[in-house]
Amino acid sequence: MKVVCVIPARLASSRFPRKVLSMLGEKPLLQWVWEGAQSARIFTDVAFAIDDHETARLIDSFGGRHYMTSPDCLSGTDRLIELQSAGKLKGDIWVNWQGDEPFIHREMIESLLSTTDQNYDIWSLKKEIQREEEIDDPNVVKVVTDPEGRALYFSRSPIPYDRDALEDITYYKHIGIYAFTDKALQKISTFSPSRLEQAEGLEQLRFLENGLSIQVHETPHETVGIDVPDDLARAMDRISSELAF
Repeated sequence: MKVVCVIPARLASSRFPRKVLSMLGEKPLLQWVWEGAQSARIFTDVAFAIDDHETARLIDSFGGRHYMTSPDCLSGTDRLIELQSAGKLKGDIWVNWQGDEPFIHREMIESLLSTTDQNYDIWSLKKEIQREEEIDDPNVVKVVTDPEGRALYFSRSPIPYDRDALEDITYYKHIGIYAFTDKALQKISTFSPSRLEQAEGLEQLRFLENGLSIQVHETPHETVGIDVPDDLARAMDRISSELAF
């Protein structure tokens, strides 16, 4: 099975413009992601999908590989679709590893891909929320699944809502990485942005609304997605603590 990894990196991010050019410690944020994908040793191909020559120059500085995609792409997945449609990359499974997720590693990828031999369209990851403040944080995307791990809904709001204050509700955050079958990407290319997607600002709701199945595997590993400027400080704290050991 050929597994390709595409790292979308859009320069004009709405919540944190130009974050893909940010430094994280002594290395660019994108270099952390590139090295993580390379060290996983699972992928047949790894490449960035970018939309600006400034990003290209940064990637060239650390020896990364990239393809230019349209600045009009609405999501990272749309950039994968553009590469697929143009025939620039080919794979049985396409992994969308967001350029703002520097702490994803091999064990998480192995978990993500552990059931790609089963009849699902898309795979992703979730992590039990330990920090209470993340439950109400709209920058932390929550997910609920059925007992078999099939995604029911994603939201920036706390889900499920604890109406009766049971206090034993487990909340899960969505880890921003996906794996798609080649056929699922082709289907997604025919979908228009959905109302729920536009309301929440979450592209995965477009997949659910159009009947695609998303299998969400639980991981014990914590990650720090860089969504807003404050996340860079949190990520640096994590790096510093890991180096201390």
